[in-house]
Amino acid sequence: MTKVKGHERPQKIKSRVISSSDSDKSSISKMPILNTILTVVCIGVAIWFSYKGYLETRVNTPYNVEKLVNAAKLNNSERYWGSYRSGVYFGMKTRDPYSLVTGLMWYFPQFLRQGGDGLRHWCEQGDKLDRYAWLEHDGETFGVQEIVDGGAILRTSFIKRPGGKHGGDWSARIGVSSEKGERDGEEISFIFYTAIEDKTNGKIRAVLGDSQRLTGMEGNTEGLGFFSINLNSLKGQVEEHSFLVTVAPGLHVLKETVLQNFRIATQKGSNKKHIVLGGEQLSSAHDGSKLDPNFVATQVTAKIPFEFEISFESASFNNRSEKLIGERYQKALSERRKIFNEKFDRVFQLAAKGYKEDEVNFAKMAFSNMMGSIGYFYGSAQVKSAHTKEPVPYWKAALYTAVPSRSFFPRGFLWDEGFHGLLISAWNLNIQMDIMSHWFDLMNIEGWIPREMILGQEALVKVPEEFVTQVNTNANPPTFFITLKCILDHNRQELLKNHYILLEKLYPRLQAWFTWFNTTQIGDMPGTYRWRGRNGTTSRELNPKTLTSGLDDYPRASHPNLDERHIDLRCWIALAANVMSQIADILHKPSEKYLDTYNYLTDNDLLNHLHWSPKTQTFADYGLHTDKVSLRKPTPSPRSQQSLEMTRIVLEDPILRFVDTTFGYVSLFPFILQIIEPDSSQLGKILDDIVNPDLLWTKYGLRSLAKNSPLYMKYNTEHDAPYWRGAIWMNINYLTAKALNHYSKIQGPHQLKAKNIYTNLRQNLIKNVILQYKKTGFLWENYGDTYGNGKGCHPFTGWTSLTVLLMSEIY
Repeated sequence: MTKVKGHERPQKIKSRVISSSDSDKSSISKMPILNTILTVVCIGVAIWFSYKGYLETRVNTPYNVEKLVNAAKLNNSERYWGSYRSGVYFGMKTRDPYSLVTGLMWYFPQFLRQGGDGLRHWCEQGDKLDRYAWLEHDGETFGVQEIVDGGAILRTSFIKRPGGKHGGDWSARIGVSSEKGERDGEEISFIFYTAIEDKTNGKIRAVLGDSQRLTGMEGNTEGLGFFSINLNSLKGQVEEHSFLVTVAPGLHVLKETVLQNFRIATQKGSNKKHIVLGGEQLSSAHDGSKLDPNFVATQVTAKIPFEFEISFESASFNNRSEKLIGERYQKALSERRKIFNEKFDRVFQLAAKGYKEDEVNFAKMAFSNMMGSIGYFYGSAQVKSAHTKEPVPYWKAALYTAVPSRSFFPRGFLWDEGFHGLLISAWNLNIQMDIMSHWFDLMNIEGWIPREMILGQEALVKVPEEFVTQVNTNANPPTFFITLKCILDHNRQELLKNHYILLEKLYPRLQAWFTWFNTTQIGDMPGTYRWRGRNGTTSRELNPKTLTSGLDDYPRASHPNLDERHIDLRCWIALAANVMSQIADILHKPSEKYLDTYNYLTDNDLLNHLHWSPKTQTFADYGLHTDKVSLRKPTPSPRSQQSLEMTRIVLEDPILRFVDTTFGYVSLFPFILQIIEPDSSQLGKILDDIVNPDLLWTKYGLRSLAKNSPLYMKYNTEHDAPYWRGAIWMNINYLTAKALNHYSKIQGPHQLKAKNIYTNLRQNLIKNVILQYKKTGFLWENYGDTYGNGKGCHPFTGWTSLTVLLMSEIY
């Protein structure tokens, strides 16, 4: 049997045996299949890596339509030169990526300390100046600024004169006097400098007179051609001259460069000693060759009172009949001031409204400091997406923008700029459209614009590391739609006459921006929206911040998750849809989808269903929430010598609910963006809540968070003081006053009540901001709800300058 079986098996196997020739044929027949599979795999891998690379680069790929800013026309523009160095007390530069810059430093010799204390350059709160602000500034042709430093009054002014191919000439005067003569005869040292930025294609050099004193600077750059700068003392007693010609590592360390080159010198003919600059101090390259200087400074030590002037002249200005100096400067400045004051009266009509001279002067200061805070920045932001492991550089770009605060926030903020635009567009629509064009040229291919633009060395060193990187999932309130609505309401004819083509070019970017918001920020339920960027895993914050909303630490749902819905964001999208439909109609584009979106988002029944709390009868966010949270200090272990940070303790499980125990600015958004119907009971309830002193009403304005809210004036971390948790903020108060004015003019049951509240709120806001300015010398970031005192950073001429629009009632 075994043999048989042994025989039988080979028989069965034999039927499966393949000859070598057959095997070769089979392999050959399989090869195309294997090759096909291998090819498909390779193509798949290539597609995956290509797609991955595509996703990684979308965050820093520009939006691919025609640019709004025509860089080629900049150097002939009336806005080519300006006081565009927002973060310094006084400095001029061009709107050129690699610009020549000029600037001013000063100090009182007896108060200068080792390490640089007492040397003024950048606007710093730590300098503790009495006040400083542009008193008159039209944004284009001239400016007059006053700085008070310990009773010494420094006055800086400049005026521009068009001509030639490179922005024309400008001259400036810098003088110092003494309040009540108390510091007359005291020494002060001024340092005026010129510098060129890194990678600037050009050179500068000192011009020395017969006595080897620096009398000016000259040079050339690609953007300016050849130029000269001359310095002349006008009045006062000069004690000492010195100068410095050197290589500075960058614009962000000019003060340090000066400090490193100070020397002590004995005045000829006496034993008196002065601090002087070290003359020519050039550096060598690695190959031993001398580096060209990029920093030239002159120091004049004089006795108060003292005044000197600077004149910049472009070599392309061929038909210059006379220099813009001396009496001609004074005459030209007087003419510009006259034109400015006449236009200010015409635009804002404050005297006609009964304001006193000091109140009108306050308004001129607030407005002028806004215009004088407009800066020009160039560089590359740092951005990140979910598809990039590390932050990547945005493309190099320019930004022409106002800034919120010259001392603390001398850079561009997206949501602030929409409020700035309300004031700027009322004065000069050309400037506002120019600013908006720069911002929308920063849009990437996704339709996203970074919420904070930190461009250039000087801007970067002012920003804490954790705020530098911008994340492409994170939004910011689209306040440019408020600006556009204001322009459509007040300047429509000028917009259509002078900026129609620009509006056509802007429209695709507006579409992309709107689409980005309406897709990336939607909530889980139809008709809901959710701010991205909240930290759902933090154990340090009492309530995770919502920086993207612009309201930072304003309390939201205690446990961020996908179910969250934010009423303020919903209202912003509704406003944007309304403006988009209007612009589409103007441009003869299809507007139905925007109008449909607006009607859907302003449906009061749906709004009430999603955001009206039946329990508290207020509008509210919705999310996973509990009020039972607190910050506590952990108990250290016996061996631990380290003090532990306070952490959040949750005392009850959160549930999905309206966040209705929190009442404040967010609750007002359907009202302040004018979405609720004028005859609705909700409007009546909101008006009652606004005037309730236990909630938002104070005699200084509306506080941001009701006094009975669980997190009113609570620290968010051990070191993170309350910010939007009770303080009075002008931007939201302005929108509230605007809404009250709106509802006071519409027939309905709440019309008279809205009018009375409007009158009182407007008066309270104006009165307190002016009072605090007179007390402190500054406009402030926000104001205390107990005494109305200025809080936060100063000067904060950003949206606090909306006080001017409240005074003039331009809404």
